[in-house]
Amino acid sequence: MNFNPEEVNKKIKRVIITEEEIKQKIAEAGKLISEKYEGKPLLLVSILKGAFVFMADLCRAVTIPCEIGFMCAQSYYNGTSSSGIVNITMDLKQDVSNYHVVIVEDIIDTGRTLNDVMKLLKAREPLSLEIVTLLDKPDRRVVKLDADMPLFTIPDLYVIGYGLDCGELYRNLPYIAEYDI
Repeated sequence: MNFNPEEVNKKIKRVIITEEEIKQKIAEAGKLISEKYEGKPLLLVSILKGAFVFMADLCRAVTIPCEIGFMCAQSYYNGTSSSGIVNITMDLKQDVSNYHVVIVEDIIDTGRTLNDVMKLLKAREPLSLEIVTLLDKPDRRVVKLDADMPLFTIPDLYVIGYGLDCGELYRNLPYIAEYDI
C-alpha cells in the first residue's frame, strides 16, 4: 500500500466536535448511567469496531460496578431494502437476562444494523435494554430507532475520528471531523 500521510490528512475537511466537547458529554453520560443503574447488574455492550474508543472512555466515566461485552454484527442489504439477515460474527459471552444492558454505539445512521441487534438482544430478555450513542444522524434513518441517550446530533455528513473510520484510517483522531469525500 502506498501510504502518503499528507494526502490522508488533506481529506480532513473540518473538526465538527472537539476532543473537549466529547470528554464533557461522556462525563455527563457516565454520571447519568451511574445514577440510573446504581445497585443493579449493568452490562455495557459495544458494537465493534467503531465504538471501541467511545466504549473505553464511557466505561471509565461510569462510577458503579459494570461489565463490558463486545459484539460484531454485519447486516446484509440489497440496495435500499433490508434482507432481514444479521450476521453476528462475534457474540456476547454473558447471558443478558441477568443484566440491564446498555448498547454503546458510535453512530446511528440508517439504524438498520442496530435495529436488528436490538431485536436479537430483546429476544434474550435482558432486565432492560437501552442505547447510548456518541453520534445520532436522524436525517439518514430508514427504520424507526431512537437512542435513549444521544450525546451529539449531527447533520448528514461523512464523519471520521474517535473510532470512526474511512478505509480503516482516522479512528485514532481524538475529535470528530467531516471527511472530504
